[in-house]
Amino acid sequence: MDLLTWTRRGMLAAGTALALSFGLPAAARTPPGVLIVGQIAEPKALDPAAVTAVNDFRILMNVYDGLVRYKSGTLEVEPALATEWEISEDGTEYTFTLREGVSFHDGTPFDAEAVVFNFERMLNEDHPYHDTGPFPLAFFFSSVSSVEAIDPMTVKFTLSEPYAPFLSNLAYPTGLIVSPAAVEQHGADFGRNPSGTGPFTFAEWRSNEAVAVEANPDYWGGAPELQAVVFRPITDANTRTAEMLAGGIDMMVEVPPVALSQFQGDAFQVFEQAGPHVWFLILNAKEGPFADKRVRQAANYAINKEALVNDVLEGTAEVAAGPTPPAFAWAYNEALEPYPYDPEKAKELIAEAGAEGAELTFYVTEGGSGMLDPVAMGTAIQADLNAVGLTTRIETYEWNTFLGQVNPGLEGKADMAEMAWMTNDPDTLPFLALRSEAWPDKGGFNSGYYSNPEVDDLLEKARVATDQNERAALYKEMQEIVQEDAPWVFVANWKQNAVTNERVEGFELQPSFFLLLDGVSKD
Repeated sequence: MDLLTWTRRGMLAAGTALALSFGLPAAARTPPGVLIVGQIAEPKALDPAAVTAVNDFRILMNVYDGLVRYKSGTLEVEPALATEWEISEDGTEYTFTLREGVSFHDGTPFDAEAVVFNFERMLNEDHPYHDTGPFPLAFFFSSVSSVEAIDPMTVKFTLSEPYAPFLSNLAYPTGLIVSPAAVEQHGADFGRNPSGTGPFTFAEWRSNEAVAVEANPDYWGGAPELQAVVFRPITDANTRTAEMLAGGIDMMVEVPPVALSQFQGDAFQVFEQAGPHVWFLILNAKEGPFADKRVRQAANYAINKEALVNDVLEGTAEVAAGPTPPAFAWAYNEALEPYPYDPEKAKELIAEAGAEGAELTFYVTEGGSGMLDPVAMGTAIQADLNAVGLTTRIETYEWNTFLGQVNPGLEGKADMAEMAWMTNDPDTLPFLALRSEAWPDKGGFNSGYYSNPEVDDLLEKARVATDQNERAALYKEMQEIVQEDAPWVFVANWKQNAVTNERVEGFELQPSFFLLLDGVSKD
């Protein structure tokens, strides 16, 4: 089957259905055994070490495996390409026994040397294939001082110091294992020619149309029930909803809150689950009005987050109190209360800072991973800021263009930007986006240039603490300081959602926000 030729025909069929009736059965649109997924955007690349967006991760997790993975329904780590591991008493050596008999999709063997290649490519600037990056989440493994093949099926990681999130980070997409032979063959184009060990093999990618993957009959975990999956980028949420209703796609992720009610009844299944998500506004703390903490706090008071959650998001999220999602129950500071909606307090702080009438440039995206109806949210936020005397001008960008504007930093460009993160550990987001050493020119995602040495110290201590209670205390103290400093506007913690048609069976949402499709079937 030419999956992408079929996809183009499917788009035409769906278009006809839109013109005629939403009532035609989904079975008339998509073939059995082939799952058509409506994604929020075109992937940036299919190289797991080179991307950062959950939109891309949802494809990658079906093509690759890591040494470990998250146990279904949890963020607990379990074996994958490694069958077991040992940790030294001082927490600085991890020795993994690898799974026998596994091959990459290109036929080359998976072994310890392949693991070494993957991490050396990402971490060693002298590696011959380091130029196939950049590798924006190499921070995840900054504590790794060496990776050594002890024998063909045993690999040892030596860390510079204990690092509590190490196993969890190995389960994250940045830790997925790619074929060294494929990297050597394709070089910088590997991201368009992926090869892993996962349940699906790459078939084809036609830009702005679809990525197709096919079942791997030799998968070590058992062949998938689906014959293939086609991931279609449909950036406009209304179009994605219409396609789902018309039967042009079988699964839709990130359903707009206003559209959820359209999927009631026997023809569809709606899935919802809370997870470690935070939606926030990055504030430029380096220059402009938000360089003053009082104006940053004013923005937090000025924005009616309850109205955003209840009216724009229709109750599909909760107001955020700080940088750590409550899904990390052990590390979450329950004593923190969200900034209340208090426009008069906001005006007082703005006046104290001498920022009355300040003009703000606000970057908004059309859609992206976990972005929660970003245009409607951005418009409501603009109105709230204007109401307290901060004249706010919106610039709207497509998701990948938006990331290209925001990730390098807001300096000289904007005062604020929307952002969303779904994380695997309470270390991840603050370490990559709040530390002084995570400013964009240092390779991190602190696009607003926030800096507080006390926060830096707490984060450094938390990631080397091996006792979870000690880690929790450090993270809770960090949350108090960050909330007071207000480098972000803390807006919402989302309950992720998805919808499938009635022909899809075996699907479950994961707290990781990834799509795991090897156990899914479709009549």
